[in-house]
Amino acid sequence: MKTFADNVINFNQHLVFTGGQLPSGIRILNPFQESAQALSIAERFYHQYYQDTNKRHIIMGINPGRFGGGLTGIPFTDPKRLEKECGIHYEGKSAHELSSVFVYDVINAYGGVKAFYEKFYISSVCPLGFTTLDAKGKEKNYNYYDSKELTQAAYPFIVESMQKQIDLGVYTDIAFCFGNGKNDFFLRKLNAEHHFFKRIIALEHPRFIMQYKLSTKQFYIDKYLDAFRSVL
Repeated sequence: MKTFADNVINFNQHLVFTGGQLPSGIRILNPFQESAQALSIAERFYHQYYQDTNKRHIIMGINPGRFGGGLTGIPFTDPKRLEKECGIHYEGKSAHELSSVFVYDVINAYGGVKAFYEKFYISSVCPLGFTTLDAKGKEKNYNYYDSKELTQAAYPFIVESMQKQIDLGVYTDIAFCFGNGKNDFFLRKLNAEHHFFKRIIALEHPRFIMQYKLSTKQFYIDKYLDAFRSVL
């Protein structure tokens, strides 16, 4: 029987954008096609923490960013957290992502990486990322909901990917959403149309907490823990 790790690795290896034509100036961020290291790291990570046939509850961010999953292939895991928390080596220049810092604070408070990943699978509403160039020609992250045109183009891919991720071995009673604004709104509308999950629990996005609520970070860590422990 295939393990959860086998299923995720296969999903990543065959992750290809199948939506409509992208708006001008938008590029797809696919770490598994752009970096052999990301594919190798992800394989090691999932074999290390998901080598079983147990089901998990899914946690969905927005889409991969350039300095977290875009580099390591693991959602909300930047190179620094990859090495320090997961014990997996990263070659090249390290990177720091605010969202990853908060997520691993929560993971450590929960009981550590092994305990957390035994119960949860982190992914994204849109499992591929997008980038664009700013006025100075610098690449920056672009979310699937940042323009109506991109949302429409990505919609078929998001629907297809959601079902594929559920088929990895994901519970459908409750799903968690990182972001209680646009990501939550889109996911609830999507779920109303396709009935993927019975219930969605939205939490403030890790980056929002680190940027605007840092002084009360412990409050949000406790809120996350209460939500995650509610499914045990």
